[in-house]
Amino acid sequence: MEKIDGRLARGDQTRRAVLRRAVDIASVDGLEGLSIGRLATELGISKSGLFAHFGSKEELQLATIRAARRIYADNVVLPAYEVDPGLGRVWALSQYWLDYSRTRVFPGGCFFQKVSHEFSARDGAVQEYLAAVHDEWMDLIETAVTEAVERNELVGDAKQLAFDLNAYYEAANLASILHNDDTGYARAREAVRIRLESAMVPGTPPPWPTDHE
Repeated sequence: MEKIDGRLARGDQTRRAVLRRAVDIASVDGLEGLSIGRLATELGISKSGLFAHFGSKEELQLATIRAARRIYADNVVLPAYEVDPGLGRVWALSQYWLDYSRTRVFPGGCFFQKVSHEFSARDGAVQEYLAAVHDEWMDLIETAVTEAVERNELVGDAKQLAFDLNAYYEAANLASILHNDDTGYARAREAVRIRLESAMVPGTPPPWPTDHE
């Protein structure tokens, strides 16, 4: 039993190492840039061993998305949800997202922006999973906004506000990668602040520093 458990632990460790490298590659080269042969060479693992873990390129791609989703949650969603529901949480989601992109948690910027553009016009399991992850993220922003509305801190259409905020995030991510310039993040933070101020109920204390005035 000890020998079997040891093999399972090593196998799990190998899978995690492969997926960590896979998400980094895909954030730059896309999911089509992944191959079992490339990963085997870069990590010094046999192709047959990797094939045993994933079985096909599509399964490797799906596993890579699942791994990226966990990393994304750890860096954006979970820390934001440590903030109490309301406007403060909406602001925190924005700050953690922009920091996640700016600090290059994935070397190619936002993993999901990269691979979603790559697969958006295709059919199949990978596109369907990416669409589901996107829906999940947009629902999460919308829920955070709705909580702020219910607490009489924001007014307006929660779905529209969620769409607007996400557009600012993605614009900053794209500009920073395309121009190798971080100035878009400051502009995005300012855009988020102005958009939230436009929806704030008068008298609501802002969760951001007020020394911008």
